[in-house]
Amino acid sequence: MRLGFLASHSGSGMRAIVAAAAAGGLPAAPVVVISNNRDSEALVFARQYGIAAHHLSAKVCGDEFRADQAITATLEQAGVQLVILSGYMRKLGPVTLARFRDRILNIHPALLPKYGGKGMYGARVHAAVVAAGEQESGATVHLVDAEYDHGATLAQAKVPVLPDDTAADVEAKVRAVEPGLYVETLAAILAGRVLLPA
Repeated sequence: MRLGFLASHSGSGMRAIVAAAAAGGLPAAPVVVISNNRDSEALVFARQYGIAAHHLSAKVCGDEFRADQAITATLEQAGVQLVILSGYMRKLGPVTLARFRDRILNIHPALLPKYGGKGMYGARVHAAVVAAGEQESGATVHLVDAEYDHGATLAQAKVPVLPDDTAADVEAKVRAVEPGLYVETLAAILAGRVLLPA
């Protein structure tokens, strides 16, 4: 399975997947990394590991639609079969969504459908979880569609939220389970234990 990644910053999930593939734990080939941030650590990482790295954004391409077309073309040229979002902070465009329908995965730092949607990312998610007095949180791997954090849930990992936990405490717990969940979910897809829509 040829994998393409979109990441805006460090791409921790991407790193875990690349490491698992390199160690023989995943029958997958990471072939391209795309970032909307020319200075992202994800692009540096990709180049270090010999993975094609591309900076594609509206600023570089001219506008959002051209960036969308360029992302799709770059993924196609690399022969990508599954797209992995790893901290990608831009909403995907209609061209990419249509071309890779039901073949784009994302990981969200909460137990969807709770604490998802526009504006719910990073520290905001964990602050909302603590403010609501939740007793658990976690991470969700889901398919990507045209709405934020809306696509079908594929897998979740839960962590406890203690009464005296801060948002930073919850964030640390969720971050600790995210890479493993991403790798495990991808392994389950590749083994046929988790089925993507036909």
